[in-house]
Amino acid sequence: VQLQASGGGLVQAGGSLRLSCAASGSIASGNVMGWYRQAPGKQRDLVATMTSNGITNYADSVKGRFTISRDNAKKTVYLQMNSLKPEDTSVYYCYYRPFPVSYTRDYWGQGTLVTVSS
Repeated sequence: VQLQASGGGLVQAGGSLRLSCAASGSIASGNVMGWYRQAPGKQRDLVATMTSNGITNYADSVKGRFTISRDNAKKTVYLQMNSLKPEDTSVYYCYYRPFPVSYTRDYWGQGTLVTVSS
């Protein structure tokens, strides 16, 4: 499985960006895909995930501002980021894990940098 993320960039505070992550290879019909982020010197943290049957999970810090969606036919997950803040500046990593999670491993994309200027 390979994950190709795109859509990062530089944006002013209050602006918007949309990230995309396309998966290739053998993708399980039941899975979870989503986004984590990691700022310099910090741990990698959850941003948002979405299961193949539509269950979402968001970090409190992005609720109401970010929206995750996916197109299962295209094996692609999206992250619409609105009202961006400087503290959203991070490398954003695409994530995939097939079900059942107790028996499988994580897959990560290469990361895409999002920089929010004040």
